[in-house]
Amino acid sequence: MDEREVEWSDLPMELLRLIGKTVQARIDVVRFRSVCASCRSSIPPLRGLSPPLLLPFPFPINSAGGQSFLSQSTIYRLEPLDDNPNLSTCSSKSWLVKVEEFEPGRVRLLNPLSSLHIRFLPDSFPKVFNLLDFRVVEVGKAYKLQHSSGMNIAGVNKLVLFPNSAWTSCVEDKLIFGLFHEGKLGHVKYGDKNWTFVDDHKFYYDDITVYKGQPYVVDRLGTVSWIDSSMKLIQFSPPLCGLGNQKHLVESCGELYVVDRFFDRERRFDHELRRYRVCPKTVNFEVYKLDQEGGRWVMVKNLGYQVFILGKDSSFSVSATDFSGCKGNCIYFTDENDIGVFYFENQKTGKIVDFQDQYHLFWPPPSWLSSKSSSKC
Repeated sequence: MDEREVEWSDLPMELLRLIGKTVQARIDVVRFRSVCASCRSSIPPLRGLSPPLLLPFPFPINSAGGQSFLSQSTIYRLEPLDDNPNLSTCSSKSWLVKVEEFEPGRVRLLNPLSSLHIRFLPDSFPKVFNLLDFRVVEVGKAYKLQHSSGMNIAGVNKLVLFPNSAWTSCVEDKLIFGLFHEGKLGHVKYGDKNWTFVDDHKFYYDDITVYKGQPYVVDRLGTVSWIDSSMKLIQFSPPLCGLGNQKHLVESCGELYVVDRFFDRERRFDHELRRYRVCPKTVNFEVYKLDQEGGRWVMVKNLGYQVFILGKDSSFSVSATDFSGCKGNCIYFTDENDIGVFYFENQKTGKIVDFQDQYHLFWPPPSWLSSKSSSKC
């Protein structure tokens, strides 16, 4: 059998088209088209933003009248190329960053956990990125609704866009699912005047995600369901019946997990309200994976090298092996504006400021991102 190597440019155009159409992430489409002229000709360029910036939708239920706009941010893992001149002095092999395009052609960097705008960057941080200078891996997407003034709209816990493939560019085909503070699950399509509830009798959903090209939700009992094309809920799992206060859905290594989060209460001073108020404080986590053959939930006691990240508007996982000095088998999370970490090894929970050696996953930017090692577009 002949096992000779073949250049990409020598592959048949029909095969390149098939390969190109399997690429779903926007950044991967750009990189695929950068390989060679044949790859560039095999699939069309992506037109416009995905979704279009300020895609109009009606205001959420129980909000003031008017029109809201959907904006998208993307979480990337940046890695240096092998020939990067600063590679030998890198403080981290990879860096996680969240990128939001708030105006056509202009982006801003956000903290992947808190989603707060990173306003102060080192002087050496490049003003322009050439993505071909790095390995760029799309980790996840996040969405939010904004008023026309640019302010975020309260009352919505989480949003997902479906379908979220780079190839679905027609806005009429896009659908938003939203989880509201009351636990209600609603959906709206571009052009609709009002939101519609998926289930009028069940108002206690905790999380929603897109898994294997299908929207999945979990309720507060830990029952996972997927939503079919007729907007009907199809039960995917039995109830978890976990005793935690909040359930999260996290995809890791192609599997879907339910993270059960336990809260305590603490008094915190609210600087905006200028008074103390009672806030939830995360004290413990339990992680479960569905045994689909046995139809039962199995508690996961060790995440191995995986790190679960529960952000304000998205949840995802990364491998600790991609980050220098990063420990796996843990969960990063947010409590109000604090960032915390939970270690399965000793069942300890604390603020990330107490574990400074772990924070370089998010900050500061590694040395190989300096402007001296990054060429302009």
